[in-house]
Amino acid sequence: MTDTVRFGTTDMDITRLGFGSWAVSGSGWTFGWGDTDDAESIAAIRHAFASGVNWVDTAAVYGLGHSEELVGKAIAGLPEADRPYVFTKAGLVWDPENPSAAPRRIMKPASVRREIEDSLRRLGVERIDLYQVHYPDTGESLEYAGGGFGAVSPNATPLEEYWQVMADLKAEGKVRAIGLSNHSAEQLDAAEAIAHVDAIQPPFSAINRSAAAEIGWAKEHGTAVIGYSPLQSGLLTGTFSAERVAGLPEGDWRTGHADFTTGLAANLRVAEALRPIAARHGVSVAEVAIAWVLAWPGLTGAIVGARFARQVDGWIGASEVELTQADLDEVSAAIDASGAGTGPSRP
Repeated sequence: MTDTVRFGTTDMDITRLGFGSWAVSGSGWTFGWGDTDDAESIAAIRHAFASGVNWVDTAAVYGLGHSEELVGKAIAGLPEADRPYVFTKAGLVWDPENPSAAPRRIMKPASVRREIEDSLRRLGVERIDLYQVHYPDTGESLEYAGGGFGAVSPNATPLEEYWQVMADLKAEGKVRAIGLSNHSAEQLDAAEAIAHVDAIQPPFSAINRSAAAEIGWAKEHGTAVIGYSPLQSGLLTGTFSAERVAGLPEGDWRTGHADFTTGLAANLRVAEALRPIAARHGVSVAEVAIAWVLAWPGLTGAIVGARFARQVDGWIGASEVELTQADLDEVSAAIDASGAGTGPSRP
């Protein structure tokens, strides 16, 4: 995988697939994926780089700093010219005394400035290539809802205030570009009036299509889009079943999420519908699922996670899969028939 695309209006060119490091963050926090092995995690990240991926997406909250530390170790020693782009996020703040508690959405200026210094230290870099607001500041704890916006507390920092801080960090040279994750089109409009939104990061897959409006907004404003969870946390890999879900380990956040409980049957029907398309193209189900996301107008790249190097091999070819109109019609019909997710069923 060597082809790259321009990252919005920035001077960066990125591969259409990036490595997502949420799943390697380890256990012991609210949204962990169960126990992981650090050596295997670093090997997975480096294998993605060796396979051509030129960017990695992480966040301070993943593993309560642990994911950023792993990324830092994976890129340590690489000359800056050879180093993959490093994208991370701020705004989810945890209590070190109670790591199992849900992090809070906080974007107060002093908090953001503390967070970026901590991220720079953990990553071992002098500048972050893309710094993103993880969620809108509500002043409340995060309850994962696949991109839900949550209730707003009177203590919340207004978007205009925290986006100005992000713009200031860019002007100061601490970050190369700034972005917003999980923000609505109306919030993107408010931010754009203050400083250009270089990138957005919404959830997007054949199951979760709820961010279509935000992707359309980005396309109109020259803003890059990196969609997260294109495999819907593993459901669209073609390797999941009700039995496998029942066997997920304690401490894996997926065990209590609607996608893996009440919505599981519909979601698995979508995954199963991708199987004949994968067979026709001679690729994996995961690669078809990601190719479907990349076919969406305005989508710059997709963030794909892996806990092991071998999992990278299962999706690395997705950017080279060209789905036909008949393929897209087939996926659309399957989505509509399944009742899975919300949003338009085709680009």
